[in-house]
Amino acid sequence: MSTTQHATFLGVGEMGSALAHSALTAGYRVTVWNRSAAKTTPLVEAGAHGAATVTEAIDAAEASAPLIVCLFDHASVHEVLDPVADRLAGRRVINLTTTSPDGARELGRWATEHGATYLDGGIMATPDMIGGAGSHVLYSGTARLFEEHRPLLEIWGTPEYLGEDAGIAALYDLALLAGMYVMFAGFFHGAAMVTAQGVPAKEFAVRAADWLRAMAPAVTGYAEIIDGGDYSVPGQQSLEFSDISDIIDATRAQGVSTELVDVVQRLIHRQIDAGHGSDGFARVIESLRRAA
Repeated sequence: MSTTQHATFLGVGEMGSALAHSALTAGYRVTVWNRSAAKTTPLVEAGAHGAATVTEAIDAAEASAPLIVCLFDHASVHEVLDPVADRLAGRRVINLTTTSPDGARELGRWATEHGATYLDGGIMATPDMIGGAGSHVLYSGTARLFEEHRPLLEIWGTPEYLGEDAGIAALYDLALLAGMYVMFAGFFHGAAMVTAQGVPAKEFAVRAADWLRAMAPAVTGYAEIIDGGDYSVPGQQSLEFSDISDIIDATRAQGVSTELVDVVQRLIHRQIDAGHGSDGFARVIESLRRAA
């Protein structure tokens, strides 16, 4: 695609650089700014305009150009944008900084108060995945902003609009990351068990990847049970059968900490102790919903 449209990027760390580089490659006129100016050098060498200040970066493009913000956290967005709030009227702010749902909503309200339209994004990809088939980016906030700049958003990965609530993309983002981190932690636990016996982690990883890939589709079945609210549906593995004492004992025997699997065991037994031992494993979600 070739275009004369302009896009301004505030923050060009690893992710911001990947986003800006993809826009450059697609033919966009790109302006970049970063607190550490040296990080803009590769992009400037590739054809981007490097702005010395945030004010210069904003003023370098017409008001209709998207202002893509990709910084460290919620606080850093305010640190960068608060001093130039008076220049945001009429601007299109696309915030791709990882924030909490409430943080995204606050930024959306703040942008609106200063006359800007706001779109929040959750990037479900690593920097090297940007522009590839596996890259997926979730958005929420101003629908018109999403539609106006869909061509740019499609450069980075498959875009999905989740609604006007500016915080819903961040909620999905963090919920999906929660699943990822727990999955990786589970792999680390298993690797600790087998490496204690001299098995290389790489050898274990091959089997773990195949096993997790085979089990992943089960989440859709669990989702149907959770949404239906009936954990006694026949054919499920019961909570009593799901007791993981053997895993805990084997972990301890290998000299490995049981703290990770202890959490799972507590969630299971909270429901068993409440009289739900014959219900399916999916009922563990009720331990999380009623953690107190």
